[in-house]
Amino acid sequence: MLSAFAQAFRTPDLRRKLLFTLGIMALFRLGAFIPAPGVSYANVQQCAAASSNSIMDMVNLFSGGGLLQLSVFALGIMPYITASIIIQLLRVAIPRFEELHKEGQAGTAKLTQYTRYLTLGLGLLQSVTVVTLAISDRLYPGCPVSPIPDESPWNLFLVVLAMTVGTGLIMWLGELITERGVGNGMSLLIFTSIVASFPAQMISLAGGANGFANLTIMLLVILLITLAVVFVEQSQRRIPVQYAKRMVGRRLYGGSTTYIPLRINQAGVIPVIFASSILQIPVLAAQFAPTAPWSLWLQEHFLVRQGVWYMLVYGLLIVFFAFFYTSITFNPEEVADNMKRYGGFIPGIRAGKPTADYLNYVMTRLTWPGSIYLAIVALVPVVVIASMGVSQSMQFGGTTIMIMVGVGLQTVKEIDSQLQQRHYEGFLQ
Repeated sequence: MLSAFAQAFRTPDLRRKLLFTLGIMALFRLGAFIPAPGVSYANVQQCAAASSNSIMDMVNLFSGGGLLQLSVFALGIMPYITASIIIQLLRVAIPRFEELHKEGQAGTAKLTQYTRYLTLGLGLLQSVTVVTLAISDRLYPGCPVSPIPDESPWNLFLVVLAMTVGTGLIMWLGELITERGVGNGMSLLIFTSIVASFPAQMISLAGGANGFANLTIMLLVILLITLAVVFVEQSQRRIPVQYAKRMVGRRLYGGSTTYIPLRINQAGVIPVIFASSILQIPVLAAQFAPTAPWSLWLQEHFLVRQGVWYMLVYGLLIVFFAFFYTSITFNPEEVADNMKRYGGFIPGIRAGKPTADYLNYVMTRLTWPGSIYLAIVALVPVVVIASMGVSQSMQFGGTTIMIMVGVGLQTVKEIDSQLQQRHYEGFLQ
């Protein structure tokens, strides 16, 4: 693998792509430490060290630590991810979006444009929310100083504008990686944010009571989860498809045999992100009436992530969203219609509706173990951290491992394919 990696850097065009990708990732990390105009860097450091906000910890992790620094890249890549998911969900509710999806490259470009506009809108909304939380002592509970000393309307406008523009800049950097670099730009930026927080999380774990033992156990858990993620994400059910011979003009087409690869985890990490977001709603709602009986019950059972109620509802939501998102991203009827249009059929299954029913049956059977796998991977680190008695600010868990391993596999495969195109031995050989 090392020789193949060295060979990749010896190839001029591939070396340029790799160096360009690394440069953009470094620029993204630099932006996470540049404070927005009007933000006091010294006050932010003092507030971040003196307070802990468990609600914002997960969002801060995906922003690479930029959120609690109130940097120009404070929102990270999350507004774009949210906008992409919303556009995908709207394909079910808005027929026009589904038509654009079927139009090919032109329709995809139009949907991408809508995603960009929605990203900027969400960035503006989230920037206003973050600034409001910062000046109302909600972002840094108990901080003796204000992170934004000058709370005049003009100064607050500059902070919001800088964060919103930073969101657009991150989106542009991700698209640059996709076009001119190696791998999917948005995925690599998420990967960068998570990897950047990994050393601090491990140092924090090692610095507590029984630090060496806890660190060893956590590294073993990460290794086992990584092996499980690699095994499951690479696994697929191959549905054989045979194409009948047909004459078009004077040429004979068809007669070939291929397959439809159905992944066990068709939904990816999206169900875990959905479930985490939904579980933040009760905690946020409880802050509006902190002394009410229902609010106290929510704070007791859902504010602490190691609670039994939290883990039970979390697991059930992951299973539900796995089925929900799979039903959106995989349409058996569309696949069956495309096969029928080009003369393809599954051996032993009639074309048309019987093929769609068969694909739906197989996908449902696959989604059950896939959803349970997602729930286990997401909950095992939570249980392990709870058994160690570690602070709930420890956010490095199954979700982050899945993203890291998934993006790593995708990037390595792309580099490997480009090496094989140039007749070099790839990473996976």
